[in-house]
Amino acid sequence: MLQVDALDVSYGKIRALKGVGLEVARGEIVAVLGNNGAGKTTTLKTISGLLRPTRGTISLDSEPLVGVPPHAIVLKGIAHVPEGRRIFNRLTVRENLMMGAYPRRDAGIAADLDRVFALFPRLQERIAQVAGTLSGGEQQMLAIGRALMLSPRLLLLDEPSMGLAPVLVEQIFDTVADINRQGTTILLVEQNAAMALSIAHRGYVLETGSIALAGTAAELADNAEVRRAYLGE
Repeated sequence: MLQVDALDVSYGKIRALKGVGLEVARGEIVAVLGNNGAGKTTTLKTISGLLRPTRGTISLDSEPLVGVPPHAIVLKGIAHVPEGRRIFNRLTVRENLMMGAYPRRDAGIAADLDRVFALFPRLQERIAQVAGTLSGGEQQMLAIGRALMLSPRLLLLDEPSMGLAPVLVEQIFDTVADINRQGTTILLVEQNAAMALSIAHRGYVLETGSIALAGTAAELADNAEVRRAYLGE
C-alpha cells in the first residue's frame, strides 16, 4: 500500500533522514520506534507532504506522492495525527470533528461521526465543549477522531501516548487496535516501544535518521538490542 524508498530529508545542512525505506501493507499496523531525534516525526511529515525529500520516492498504491501538496495527499486518503495533537483549541469538539470531514462530499459523514463516538464515548459527552478545555487524554481522542472523519485509507499516528497517564495510554492503544480491526491501515510512530509492539504487526527501528532494524513485532520484541535500548531490559 505505502512504499517509501531511499528517502533523504535535510534541514539545511543537517541530514535528518538518510536512505530510509519502509513499507506498509493494507490492513497492517506498522510501528516506527526510536529515540528523540531519530527521524520518526520527520518521516511522517515527509509522507504527508509537509516536508519535501532531497532524494527518494514515496508511493501510495503505486501512485507517487513526492511533490504532491499536503491537501492533495489528504484527498488521497492519508490522515495525519501530529505529535502534540494540534487540535483547534477555540472550536468545540463537534467543530473539530467536522473539520476532519471538511474535504468530503459523500453521504457517509454521519456514519463516521457515529463510529468516532462508538470508539470514544467521552467525545460524545463533550460534544459542545470547547476543545482547549479538554484533558490531555480527551484531546488525544479528539485528534484521532478528527483524522478518522476523513475515512482514511492510511492513518499516520505520531506519538499518541505522549504526556498521558498509563491508564490512558492503554486505552488509546486498545482503541488504535480496534481502529485497525475495523479496516484502517496504520503507520504508528511511538517511543513507548512495549505498547507499540503489543499491537503492531511489523516494525522498524530508526537510529540517527537510518533504519537500524526491521522485522515482525515479535522479532523486534525478542531482539536483545531492542530490549536493552527501548524496553528497559
